Amino acid sequence: MRTRTAVLRVAAVPALVAAAASVLKSGRWQLYADRHRIELTPLPHRSCPDCRGEGGWWVDAATPEMEACGCWANRPTLRIRLLPVPAWPDEPPF
Repeated sequence: MRTRTAVLRVAAVPALVAAAASVLKSGRWQLYADRHRIELTPLPHRSCPDCRGEGGWWVDAATPEMEACGCWANRPTLRIRLLPVPAWPDEPPF
């Protein structure tokens, strides 16, 4: 009975991943995951009337820079920390 349950759980994983990917795509989120964190970053809306899905526009000034559109810039990035990042040594060990 346990092996049958384990096989069913393993078989359900691709379906869950596909469902999660479609939900993230429809909600305009980008997923990044590694062993240290899971991160969801907002993406610009394709149907935004202000930026037309480009995420912002260039401001002409003495130093041109891009101004972010509110369709994605005002939404927070969501992070879940998993494992701590090891400390980076200041100097090489040799």
